[in-house]
Amino acid sequence: MSRRLIGWLAAALAMLITLALVVGELTDAGQRRWWAARPLTTDTVAGLLVLLVTVLVVNQLLNRRQARQRGHAVAAQAAIIVTQATRAAEAVSSVTGGSGDRSAAADGFRTYMMMLLIGAPVLIDDPVARHFLEQAQYLGGVMAAALAVIDRSPDGAAVPGNRLDDAVQQLQSAAAPLLQLLSPATRDSLQRIGRTAEE
Repeated sequence: MSRRLIGWLAAALAMLITLALVVGELTDAGQRRWWAARPLTTDTVAGLLVLLVTVLVVNQLLNRRQARQRGHAVAAQAAIIVTQATRAAEAVSSVTGGSGDRSAAADGFRTYMMMLLIGAPVLIDDPVARHFLEQAQYLGGVMAAALAVIDRSPDGAAVPGNRLDDAVQQLQSAAAPLLQLLSPATRDSLQRIGRTAEE
């Protein structure tokens, strides 16, 4: 059971206890006399219930706000990683096709892996972001394998890049739910940055 759900259940339980005590006092004269005869107990219970409800509800609202803000940060990180992944994959793909610069492809791959390493702690908590991280790591492995094959091939012979294209598609599919959290203007800006860097 998620922490968020437990928090909302605790808040609802505190509200139900409070409502039950209020309804009981309004409808039962014996209970009303009991509470009236014990003012310190009445005040203590009332204060604790108000504090409990306030803390639980406010905590849940703050957690919800933080989750939304964290979601936007995760989405931005994912967008940046996808942009670099696309650039690095294109550089590696051009080398595997026999026409690219091996040094530029290696630099793009290293940059991508460093970005992935830095972004991993942000992406690990949420299940959707974790799936994206797994796909990003898989793409990194595919690029590393392609670069290793190029290094072993005689005279820089071309290497098939189908696995690389498939891994990029899987990464983009895994990123789609995260990128939906970004505003259209932010997504357009990131795409423009990616296109500018490719030129």
